[in-house]
Amino acid sequence: MTLRDLKTELAPAHSLAPALRTSTATGAAVDLRGYDGAAVLVHVGAYTDGTHTPSLEASSDGVSYAAVTAGDLLGGFAAVAAGGDANSVQIVGYMGPARYLRAKMTVAGASTGAATGVTVLRGRGARQGG
Repeated sequence: MTLRDLKTELAPAHSLAPALRTSTATGAAVDLRGYDGAAVLVHVGAYTDGTHTPSLEASSDGVSYAAVTAGDLLGGFAAVAAGGDANSVQIVGYMGPARYLRAKMTVAGASTGAATGVTVLRGRGARQGG
């Protein structure tokens, strides 16, 4: 069996850097130019309280963003609302046409919150070795 390296095929970028969140946060834009595939990883660490709902926004120009529809996702995001959701990773594929993606973490009812972060994995690049 041949083992293949994934490092040279993927280019990760933070949209939301890992942090303890007690309020809604919108991530930085990730440019998909030069890549034919993308997946989004939602990292959840310690959880104390509140509901933390991840979502994705897309833009063709990097200025005007709109929520990504379910039809452009492979899988779906799950809200984090209990201790059993802590220390987990969610992965959702993006199949839409937009050039830019950014994460959004909508937080409600949190006083001490949860540690969350979102990474966009860009893949199938025109120039591999990200």
